[in-house]
This record gives sequence, C-alpha cells and structure tokens, in this order.
Amino acid sequence: MSLINDLLNLNLSESTEKIIAEYIWIGGSGMDMRSKARTLPGPVSDPSKLPKWNYDGSSTNQAPGNDSEVILQPEAIFKDPFRRGNNILVMCDAYTPTGDPIPTNKRFNAAKIFSHPDVVAEEPWYGIEQEYTLLQKDVNWPLGWPIGGFPGPQGPYYCSTGAEKAFGRNIVDSHYKACLYAGINVSGINGEVMPGQWEFQVGPVAGISSGDQVWMARYILERITEIAGVVLSFNPKPIEGDWNGAGAHTNYSTKSMRNDGGIEIIKKAIEKLGLKHKEHIASYGEGNEKRLTGCHETASINSFSWGVANRGASVRVGRETEKEGKGYFEDRRPASNMDPYVVTSMIAETTILWKP
Repeated sequence: MSLINDLLNLNLSESTEKIIAEYIWIGGSGMDMRSKARTLPGPVSDPSKLPKWNYDGSSTNQAPGNDSEVILQPEAIFKDPFRRGNNILVMCDAYTPTGDPIPTNKRFNAAKIFSHPDVVAEEPWYGIEQEYTLLQKDVNWPLGWPIGGFPGPQGPYYCSTGAEKAFGRNIVDSHYKACLYAGINVSGINGEVMPGQWEFQVGPVAGISSGDQVWMARYILERITEIAGVVLSFNPKPIEGDWNGAGAHTNYSTKSMRNDGGIEIIKKAIEKLGLKHKEHIASYGEGNEKRLTGCHETASINSFSWGVANRGASVRVGRETEKEGKGYFEDRRPASNMDPYVVTSMIAETTILWKP
C-alpha cells in the first residue's frame, strides 16, 4: 500500500510538462456526477483553451444508443486537490453534436439570464449553505447511528464536538481544505442538527460561478467520501420522523440591495418571490415536500412567508440587514438536492427581470 500511495503522490512536474485534466459533468438524474480524465501537453488556466470532448450519453441516460455521442464544453477550471501539481478539475456542460444543450444542461439557460445586461448591472451575489448526510456504506444508515437503531434526540449534535456527537469530521475537514486548495470560495463548515449531517457554505460568489463552485464542491466531497468508504446523500429528508431535513439555503443580494436604502429593494424582491412561490418550489429540489412541513426550522411548502431572524419562514432577513438598512436575504426553501444553476438564475430572473 505504501508503494501505491507513493505512486498516487507522484509529482508529474518533476519529469514532464504534461498534465491530467479531469472533465466533470452532471449525469442523467440531474444529481449524479460523472468524470473522466485526459492528458494535455501542458498547464491550462483558461477553459476556452481546453479541447471539447465527448462521452457515451446512452450510459448516463442522456442519449439513445443509436446516437449516443454527447459533447463536453469546458466552462470552469479548478486546481485538482487529489493529483495536485498543475493538474486540474474541469466543470463542463453538455451539448448534442449539433450544438444544442441537452435537457439536463441547466447551465446553458442560467448563463443566458446571468449575461442579461440588467442582471450584469446588478452584480448578484450568492452564498449557498449546502447540507448533506453521511451514510454508512452497505446499510445506508447515518454515520454514527447504531445500525437499525437511533441515537439520542436532536439537541447535542449541532456544531458539536466529541466522539459521541460529531461523526465524520475527518471527511468534513478534508473537504474544507480540498475546496480551498481547488479555488472554491468555501466560507465555512459546521455540524448540523441531525447527527451525521453536516453543512458547507460557498460564497459570496457572483452569478454563474456560484453554480460552478457548488457543483465542483459536491464532486470533491463525493470523491473524498469514496476514499473514506462512506456514502454521500443529498436527500432532503433522509430519515423520516422527528429529525431535521437537509436544505441548501440560498443567500442573495444585488448591488442595489447592498447600497444605502437597499432594504426597500429587498422587500420588493421578496414580494416578487412570494408571487412566484409555486414556480420556485417546483424547481427547488425533488422530495422537498417531506422537508418543508412547517416543522424542524422550515416553513410550510404550501404558503409563502418572510420575517426578520425567522428560521421558520420561507425567506429570512437578518437582524444586521434590518439594522443597516441594506444587505442580503436568505431563501430557505431550496432542498439539499437542488440544482444551483437553476435556483440562482431563477432568483435573479424573478427579482431583477420579472415585471409583475
């Protein structure tokens, strides 16, 4: 095993200018992440300088077997924390050979919204709080829980320390550092209310890059859990009953909201979100109705509400924002399995472009 580790840690730059680029894309379920590697003649920092590639879409439920070629378009480059050196991770979106985005390519429409002059002028920022659950392999039961049984009630686990309360910290800290190494703007981590559940935050990040960074952070996390022999779940309600679900609270601001008097812009934006509540809920993740019950720090999925410092509301405005009269707000509705391209662009479209 020591020889294998030595080989895994080989520094390619000592013997060659060639690098390895891991091309990453979203599979047919909309949540599964796929990747494959290729050798390039030298370091690359601009995604437009990377070659397009292709894959067998019939094996990812993204194309029929008789016309299975799907084209990968490189969109964002990150440093590779696994191979290190000059090696890179490449976030891609997917197209047909004729150049049309395939149905699971949600980045394409998001990019159109974020490139709209009115949206560009408002410089939308996002901070996404990605919750997730670590599961024991083979039994699909939360890490640290007795198999087939339950731990003590919620209360001691949130932001906890101790072997009987915090399960999987080595994975969480490894992910934290790997994301920072990769160039992802991870702003923090914490243990969540349900034992075996954790959260990382990405942001503030502007526009389409928010989606790129959240997806890449998810990929890195799944690679780390693969190494650790633990299963990663983004299920918004992994355990039925009196246990917290998993969300992806999305913090949002525009230039107008961050400027003096921005609280009035925030209130108008929240009013618009309320008018389009059903449309947003339909795009905020699968199985979200099991999480948004009005209990466990959530609002009911059937009604829209907002409040200052209210974690039982659909949208929360922070005390500091209220005090300063400017800042940001938090959309608490998105589920942990939401597509960040969809959620971020939808919020921008509703609050900036939509004229009721």
